[in-house]
Order: sequence, then structure tokens, then C-alpha cells
Amino acid sequence: MYDRHVAPLLLEALADTPVVLLNGARQTGKSTLAQSLREAIPRRYLTLDDHTTLAAARSDPAGFIAALAGPVVIDEIQRAPELFLAIKAAVDRDRARGQAAGRFLLTGSANVMLLPALADSLAGRMEIVPLTPLSCAERAGDPQRNRAEWLFDGDLGTRPLPPCERDVFIDTLLAGGFPEAVARNTPRRRQAWFDSYLQAVLQRDVRELANLEQLTELPNLVQLLAHRSASLLNFAELARSSGIAQTTLKRYFTLLETLFLIHRLPAWERNPAKRLVKAPKVFLPDSGLLAHLTAPLATAPGLPGDLVETFVCAELLKHLAFSARGLSLWHYRTQTGIEVDFLLEDRHGKLTGLEVKAAATVDGKDFKGLRHLQETEPERFQRGIVLYAGREYVAFGAGLYAVPMSVWWATQSAAA
Repeated sequence: MYDRHVAPLLLEALADTPVVLLNGARQTGKSTLAQSLREAIPRRYLTLDDHTTLAAARSDPAGFIAALAGPVVIDEIQRAPELFLAIKAAVDRDRARGQAAGRFLLTGSANVMLLPALADSLAGRMEIVPLTPLSCAERAGDPQRNRAEWLFDGDLGTRPLPPCERDVFIDTLLAGGFPEAVARNTPRRRQAWFDSYLQAVLQRDVRELANLEQLTELPNLVQLLAHRSASLLNFAELARSSGIAQTTLKRYFTLLETLFLIHRLPAWERNPAKRLVKAPKVFLPDSGLLAHLTAPLATAPGLPGDLVETFVCAELLKHLAFSARGLSLWHYRTQTGIEVDFLLEDRHGKLTGLEVKAAATVDGKDFKGLRHLQETEPERFQRGIVLYAGREYVAFGAGLYAVPMSVWWATQSAAA
């Protein structure tokens, strides 16, 4: 079992919060992590993937919850949203007796932040802990050091990085972060896993969450979005390409977001004096899944830029999930086409720009967007970094650096 970034946060939340929801895509390891906590604190474990348990929960939610004594894990809570109000009532009764903290540990494979009726029903009673696919650091056994925070304002020069070896990087891109896919030893077996994963999400989870029977359009939409990962979201263009009406398309898009199949990265637009593009970017959340849906790397002369940018987006989101700094993630683009792939922003409005380059070399032109940001936001700008598939950490002027992509998987001993 992998040590997970968010495990300490999960334990902290259970110590003082009545309901904790471990929320993330299917097959990220939620059930494994939740069950591992039963070794320290005995908890009854119930999964709504069990037909009998699910039927009982749906037929009499109040009676189902009332019959549970002591700490409990309820797995795949999105399958019985009727339970949320019953849990709220149980928590209020427990609070009256001074026994509320850590009573319910829930896991869910649908983003409750996009299901406000569910989230609002437990407002003030529930904390949400996100669980993403495995980060490179978790795979390497070094999950505690937060790479996003280090890139944001850490002392870069004190942490020499190993070179980004092409074979290692390609394997990392193709494997992605889903534990089952990472464990597969051959491309054929990984392909089989991704096929079954998409089938389960698009046929079972979509049908249950949205009560949709006609699902033939969704696989094609996911394929179209895969080929647009790391690009600006344009619903009009997507509607033309897919043949789906925009109103229906937007509903499908939100559904795929809810199931963590796609991620919408907002545009940074804090400066009203600038003419900035407001459209978000769209990403698939896992490089392995993206590689599965697009052309295989073995036939490409170089590394696809959209795949590498998707990989970096996923790694940033994994580290932001346990950041103590409250960092947020954006993209930056002016209406004249000057862009920075990612912006990290702290609570005080300080910015670090990250540009992604799939090649093994960097030159001054790769810092164009970062220099623009440095010149136009001098009070906010801290540093600009080009992440690249090369070997050396190099300074390119005041506050500008080239950093090998191995920052994501270098262990403490290798990078200290």
C-alpha cells in the first residue's frame, strides 16, 4: 500500500469533524485508505457497491443510519444520496450528547462540490478531503514534501535534481496515477484496464448519477475532449465537432466533471486593466488515461506537448490537495496570445508562473510569457519556471529558472 499525501489531513479531520468525505475519482484508492484507518480506530465498514446494503439504504435511509452504532465507514456514498439528510440528523443527535467527532467516514466517486444539494445538507458538519490518483512522489515513496509549494517559493538552488531520463519520463506519462494502472507491467494490460475503467464510469456511474439511458454520445465526447486536453474550452467548437446541441453538451460536460473525468482550469483575471482571455482550459485528470485515448508515444518522434502539460497539471493538483499554503491554480493568457501555462497564487496574491516544455532543451524564447508576467505584475510576481525534460537546473536571469521535470519524482535523498 502506498503512503498517501492526504492521510495526515484525513486523520486531523476525523479528530474534530463529525463527517469526513474522502472524495475522488473511481479507483484512486479511497476504499483502501479508508479501510487502513480501521486498524487504529475500529470502524464498521459498509459499501454501497453491495446490492443488499444499497437497497436497505435507499428504502429506509433514516432507519439504516439509526441502526449504526459507533464510528462507521460508508463507501461510495453517491449511490444513495438519500443518506445525507439521515446522517445530518444523526450528527445533530450525537452533538447533543457530545459524541460527534469522527463518527462518519464517507467515500464518494462523484464531486459533491458540483452537487450542491448534497454538500449543503451537511454544511458545517462535513469536511471534504480530496484523493487524487497517485502522484509521482507517492509512487517513489516520498509523499510528504510538497512540490507545488517548493516550486512556488522554495529555495531551488539547495535541491539538486536528477536528470529527467527520457525512458523514465515516458513510462511515468503512460502509467499515469491510478494504482491499478500503475501496477500493470505491459502496455497491453494497461490498455485493458483503462478500457474497463472508462466502461465502468461511462456506463454505470453516469447512468446512476444522471439517470441517463442514452449514453452513446458520451464516449465520443470524452475522445474529443482528450484531443483537446490542455487547450482553451470552446463549447461552440465542441458542439460543431460532436454534433451535440450546446445546452446538452454543457450538461454532459458538467456530468464528466462531476465524475472527475475532466478538469476545468480557470483563467487568472485579477487585473482589470489587462485584456485577458477569460475562457478556462480543459484537461483530462491523468496522463495515462490521456495517452490511452490519443496516439501512443512509441510512434511519436517527440513527446506530445499536450500530454506533458496534462501530466504537470495533474501533479500540481495532487500537491495542492495537501498544501498548507492555500495555493490556487490558474492559467494565464492575454488577448494578444501571450500565455503562461500555469499560475500558482497564494492567499496574498503572490504569483509564480510555470511554463511546460516537452523538449530536453530550453532557450530564452521559452521565457517570453514569464517575462511578460514579470514586467506587468511586478508587485505580485515571485518567480517564473520552465519545467522541461532535461538534465540541469539553470538560472535564466533574475527570478527565472529552468527546472527538470524530475522534480516530481525525485526522492528526498536524491533531491536534497
